[in-house]
Amino acid sequence: MALVIYTKPGCPYCQQAKEYYNSKGIEFIEYDAQNDRARRAEMLRFSGGDPTVPCIVQDGVYVGSGWGNPPRG
Repeated sequence: MALVIYTKPGCPYCQQAKEYYNSKGIEFIEYDAQNDRARRAEMLRFSGGDPTVPCIVQDGVYVGSGWGNPPRG
């Protein structure tokens, strides 16, 4: 499983998502969607233009954006 989380520095929802996956022992790749323009463009392609972070992609398939119930970001 290739799990990717697009984040931005200082985002509390991004931190919560990372802590969740770490607590479950699930490995992920983190990309900075704020400072890396190429990664931001990639994230926006997955999310259909939604700029909300965290943006989660699993095995090349968009899972969703935001974190919590309801999702926020």
